[in-house]
Amino acid sequence: MQYRRLGASGLQLSALSFGAWVTFGNQVGRGEARELLAAAWDHGINFFDNAETYANGEAERVMGDALADLRLPRDSWCVSSKVYFGAVDRPAPTQRGLSRKHVHDACHEALRRLRVDYLDLFFCHRPDPDTPIAETVWAMDTLVRQGKVLYWGTSEWPAQAIREAHKVARAHHLVAPTMEQPQYNLLHRERVELEYAPLYSELGLGTTIWSPLASGLLTGKYNKGVPVDSRLAQGSYAWLRDALLSDPEAKRVERAQRFTKVAEELGVAPAPLAIAWCLHNPHVSTVMLGATKVAQLLQNLEALDLAERFDDATWSRLEAATS
Repeated sequence: MQYRRLGASGLQLSALSFGAWVTFGNQVGRGEARELLAAAWDHGINFFDNAETYANGEAERVMGDALADLRLPRDSWCVSSKVYFGAVDRPAPTQRGLSRKHVHDACHEALRRLRVDYLDLFFCHRPDPDTPIAETVWAMDTLVRQGKVLYWGTSEWPAQAIREAHKVARAHHLVAPTMEQPQYNLLHRERVELEYAPLYSELGLGTTIWSPLASGLLTGKYNKGVPVDSRLAQGSYAWLRDALLSDPEAKRVERAQRFTKVAEELGVAPAPLAIAWCLHNPHVSTVMLGATKVAQLLQNLEALDLAERFDDATWSRLEAATS
């Protein structure tokens, strides 16, 4: 395993990490979660990502139970949560968003479900148009000073809002956000590569990127349609299927088909190759993996070797194929 600093902070995260989105609490129960986390740990992964909204908190409960079962030294791994969407189907106004109240309540609920005394990373899952950024910065600073959060950050925030959060923090001597969690893959590049480009040196921004496989498109799984046993075929993920496949101008399936053809020509599996491409970006602090089976996780870990094997010409070839 390789380890990278989280932006300008001193925290060293494994270059590949493990996330619970759409798996834990839905497809993955406590036993399978324990096996996945054990395999991740055995291969050097030290960061496990979660959120209040994943399976309405059940993903955190499953992960917390599995980590407790494994009895790993608490000072040797990191865990995260995210606040914004809430943990119930129809949240009341005080059960969602980034108000001081919900940030406070969500943190304490995450601590309880994950069975930990503090969160290593705590993310504002989306920008909240109904809450002043200053209020959220103050709320996060309070949690850091109480020792309940070590690093806080954002997820899918525009660069302007991240800058404003830093401006508030500087003006009042508060703890500023350390990291951003954006989507990043060969089919979704603009925000990480263009919008955030000045922030890496300007603010020391770290990134914990999600969906390196574009929700499975870059594995080739959907090259010939949506399999009946796939995630996108499930009714609960109709919104994700529509977001990925309903825009004809994006041509995501066609671009994914071209990518998998190049992977075949290179003689490697498409999934670890797509992940390796993400690792090639020096502004990526960690790439979050998601898996329902240990074999799937182990294949994705091959990305570490592929990232070292191929040269810039190969990465440019992949970018041309998916443009």
